[in-house]
Amino acid sequence: MRSAPTILHLDMDAFFAAAEQAAKPSLRGKPVVVGGLGPRGVVSTASYEARRFGVHSAMPMAQARRLAPNAAYLVPRFSLYRAVSEQVMELLGRLSPLVEPLSLDEAFVDLEAGGSAADTASALAAGERLRRDIRAVTGLSGSVGLAGSKMLAKIGSEQAKPDGLVLIEPGTERALLGPMPVRTLPGVGPATGDHLRRAGMTTVADLAEAGEDELVRLLGKAHGASLYRMALGRDDRAVVSERDAKSVSVEDTFDVDLHDRVRVRTEVDRLADRCVERLRAAGRSGRTVVLKVRRYDFSTLTRSETLRGPTDDPGVVREAAGRLLESVDTTGGVRLLGVGVTGLADYTQEDLFAQAAADESAAASRASADEREREPAGAESAVGDGTATSGAAGSGGGGPAEAPDAPAERRFPAGHDVRHREFGAGWVQGSGLRRVTVRFEEPGSPPGRVRTFWADDPDLELCEPLPLVPAVAGQSSWPASRPKLRSASRSDREAGRSGGSGSGRARP
Repeated sequence: MRSAPTILHLDMDAFFAAAEQAAKPSLRGKPVVVGGLGPRGVVSTASYEARRFGVHSAMPMAQARRLAPNAAYLVPRFSLYRAVSEQVMELLGRLSPLVEPLSLDEAFVDLEAGGSAADTASALAAGERLRRDIRAVTGLSGSVGLAGSKMLAKIGSEQAKPDGLVLIEPGTERALLGPMPVRTLPGVGPATGDHLRRAGMTTVADLAEAGEDELVRLLGKAHGASLYRMALGRDDRAVVSERDAKSVSVEDTFDVDLHDRVRVRTEVDRLADRCVERLRAAGRSGRTVVLKVRRYDFSTLTRSETLRGPTDDPGVVREAAGRLLESVDTTGGVRLLGVGVTGLADYTQEDLFAQAAADESAAASRASADEREREPAGAESAVGDGTATSGAAGSGGGGPAEAPDAPAERRFPAGHDVRHREFGAGWVQGSGLRRVTVRFEEPGSPPGRVRTFWADDPDLELCEPLPLVPAVAGQSSWPASRPKLRSASRSDREAGRSGGSGSGRARP
């Protein structure tokens, strides 16, 4: 424990929703909810205006809509959030080389390691300066906690919300923690909290009075001893700038349960590819492939397979995930699928190629055997995408191939940025029935007008987010990783309410 409050915890206020309000002048001061908009979507962040109606993070989106029917519901724009997060992390890096990010909007900073603070006065000055800098660079607010330990600094930032600063003087920990509920302490979730409540412990002071032996008896040696130390305000964990990831995974929840086994396998392959993309982006490889399946009745099954060596080859991960899927009964329906890789290691090319070659050889042998068993006489060979074609279909074996499908309708997710050749920058207020409604406004501008277009209007395209704060002359508003301009893609999911009637030209 430190004798000066030189550990800082920053937590941005309602980060996703606040960024959307800053980017969309017409939403400032109004309830905004960011999350998945499908039938099984979950609230990611709710603005403080929406929280007054009882909406909070991790709430089912359907419940949020019942509580706040007039709020603005938006799809997350992670390209914007990452860009703003990089700006904030750059400011933290100026305070100290020891910055421990916990998420896009939250981090610990060791002020003493960077020479930014050595006592209460200098720590307070550094915290206030950081809040001003964040406001100037991003236009958003963040809450700051200062203390002699990570646990207390985080508690301080929670007390400071929204847009405040709380400094906890070393030596006052016991008095501060005593009346707080046990759920305040890290590692005390609903189950542990309920277990402690049944034992008659509802406050942190109750834990301290119970003693270490009693907590060990109730919760086990490791958890009980750790909880007792925290109840006394003791936390000697250091700020760690780099933490090794233990796993990489992706998962999707589907709006409608999947029953088709072929569709389930296709989704597993897609998730495996996405997982490998993240794995490669981190410069890592992994040895154990994990499949997660949540069935129609909310039962969750996990299967894993350990390979002979670490890999980042998508074919290897797809094959392993497919083998794991074969051991899972999905006949009742699947609501969630996930693919992950654990046992991470540095990239090892020899192991990768050996594993890939072995799996490709085995897969080729299996495919050849299956084809010989299944192929009927006179059937044509399978096309490159794995779809078999029959010569007997249509007008005979020599008939022409089917005409390609018509281009899919472009998707404009609610809340995403667009640019029109005539009207300039705006954002999607809603889409549906082949129409898209756009409000034309920019960060810092007055609330803009609303116009409706056909979804296939060539003058309208999705684009990159605009900076929340205009750049100072000679400086860049975004970090170097700012996303490039892009057109509306077929894979963008439609979200938001219908845009109403409209024509090829915009209408007021």
